[in-house]
Amino acid sequence: MRIGAIEAGGTKFVCGVGNENGVIEDRVSFPTEQPERVMEQVMAYFTGKDVQAIGIGTFGPIDLNPESDSYGCVTTTPKPGWSGFPFLDTLKRAFPVPMGWDTDVNAAAYGEATWGAAKGQDSCVYFTVGTGIGIGVYAEGRLVHGLVHPEGGHMLPRRHPDDGYAGSCPYHGDCLEGLAAGPAIERRWGVKGSELPAEHPAWELEAYYLGQAVATAVLLLSPKRVIMGGGVMHQKQLLPMVRAEVSRSLNQYVSAAPLITGLDQYIVAPALGDNAGLCGALALGLAALERSV
Repeated sequence: MRIGAIEAGGTKFVCGVGNENGVIEDRVSFPTEQPERVMEQVMAYFTGKDVQAIGIGTFGPIDLNPESDSYGCVTTTPKPGWSGFPFLDTLKRAFPVPMGWDTDVNAAAYGEATWGAAKGQDSCVYFTVGTGIGIGVYAEGRLVHGLVHPEGGHMLPRRHPDDGYAGSCPYHGDCLEGLAAGPAIERRWGVKGSELPAEHPAWELEAYYLGQAVATAVLLLSPKRVIMGGGVMHQKQLLPMVRAEVSRSLNQYVSAAPLITGLDQYIVAPALGDNAGLCGALALGLAALERSV
C-alpha cells in the first residue's frame, strides 16, 4: 500500500510516500512560497508515485466544513497568496484519489495517537512551538474540529510581570503565539532562540507561557497525554521547565497520578520526532482510503 503525505508548514512543505505501518519510504522538502509555485512542485513529486490516497496536514486556519464554499482552502493567513487558495481542489484535479485534509498540528496529534507517544490512548493534545504555535486535539478516538478547529496558539495567557514585550501576533498582539513562538523570542531578545544559552532568562519566560497553555489544555480537555514538538522545543532544558510550570499552575488541583507523580511520562516529546506531522498526514490519507472502501 502506497499513501501520499503532505506536511504543509509555514516555512516549508514536506511531501512523502509511506505505507500502512507508518513507515515513510521517500520524502522531499521545499520552501513555502507562492501557492502556484509550491503546488507545481507538489504535483511533480507525486506524479508517477502511484499513491492510493493522499493525506494533507497544513498550516491554518483552514476550512474543514465540506458544506462550505471555501472547503479545502486556507483562510485568514498572512502568507501571501494563500488566503482563499483552493488547496484541496487543486490537488484533487491532479490526483483523483481519496484525500484526508486537516491542520498540520491536528495531523501531528493523529500521527502520535496512531504510531507514536499516544499510541493506545484515546486522547492527546499536541503542541507545536516554532514559527507559530498550534494545538492539535485528539479526543475520544477522533480529531476535534467543532466550529472550525482548535486554535489554541492564540489563547491569551497571563503575562509575566517582568515581560515588557508587546507581542508579535498581527491579530492579537500578546496571545500565546505572540509571546512564545520563535519570532517572539527573536524579537524580544535580538537573536534566534537557537543562539541563546540554556541558562538564559528567555527560557524561564518561555516555560511560564507554555506551562500556562498546557495547564489550560489539561483543565479544559483532560487529555491522557500531552506532546510538545516544534523547533523551539528542541531546547532540551525547556521541556522539564514546562513540566515544572504546569505543576505549579495546577497546584495538585486535578487529582490524577500522572499530574502529581508522573509528569515525565505525561508531558513528553514526540515519539515520532520531526516526522510527527508527515506521519500524521500519512495517517489522514490512510483513514481517507479506508472511508472510501
